[in-house]
Amino acid sequence: MKNSYRKLEVYIGTLGAMFFWGIAFVWTKIVFEYYGPFTTLLFRLVISSVLLTFYAMVTKKSEKVSRKDWPLFLLIAFLQPFCYFIGESFGLLLVSSTLASIMIGFIPVIAPIFAYLLYRERLSAVNIAGLIVSFLGLAIFTTTGSAHLEASVKGLLFLLFAVLSGIGYILVVKNLSQRYRPLTIVRIQNMIGGLYFLPLMIGFEWEKTLSVNPPANVILNLVMLALFCSSLAFILITVSIRELGISRTSVFTNIIPVITAISAYFLLNESFSERKIIGMAIIISGLFLSQYKKRKTARIILER
Repeated sequence: MKNSYRKLEVYIGTLGAMFFWGIAFVWTKIVFEYYGPFTTLLFRLVISSVLLTFYAMVTKKSEKVSRKDWPLFLLIAFLQPFCYFIGESFGLLLVSSTLASIMIGFIPVIAPIFAYLLYRERLSAVNIAGLIVSFLGLAIFTTTGSAHLEASVKGLLFLLFAVLSGIGYILVVKNLSQRYRPLTIVRIQNMIGGLYFLPLMIGFEWEKTLSVNPPANVILNLVMLALFCSSLAFILITVSIRELGISRTSVFTNIIPVITAISAYFLLNESFSERKIIGMAIIISGLFLSQYKKRKTARIILER
């Protein structure tokens, strides 16, 4: 029973992470009216690092990182948010947001292959069917059903770069999560990530950043992005990777566009069609299938 409650907590936490990342697009859209993308990411990571460091000091949950693990921490910060953000951002400049969503949806389809090769994570036929169903639901959710998708090769390569970066990040975090608290992983990841973005902000957005006098709502959105999206969501997803595994965690990313669309509907008055409702239902159905596990109770009783 205790394990069941623990598993339920992990699922709720994973859904919480997806909710924060889904609504992040709405908050980011508001911040982008004043700050460039590199500045926004830098501020998010700096604020997050300060908050997490303060929390670790107050709760006495600071951990010393082994010297042999520093290359892995440098790597996860490089993969996410640095490489992933650059690949996704430049990809969105060259292809439609619809095609970008579908490309990013390949993460939970491809990740299980690497999860099996590196960690021997196994999925049942039902779980694999769930991954495919969820991806098909994402395709329905993000397309109009009439227009064909135009693709820029360069844009697709940028998005593929983002997909591979996201998968690489999950694989390395799985390794680190066996030895460090999620708090430690995310805190150090964001500190290093901020250093990666600093030269880009200075080189491309320094003058614009200095000239901005942001209103209170922009500052509030930046703090919420840092607290909920760059801090809490990554901590929750690290717990999920450790407890549920790479394959079962990554499929949850397919509901991010759903949360974004719902948030935009209520906060930005964007439309929400019947096709999106159907796609959302299929995504959620696939999500349930991907998490299905046969109970072993009957077999244990027979063995006794």
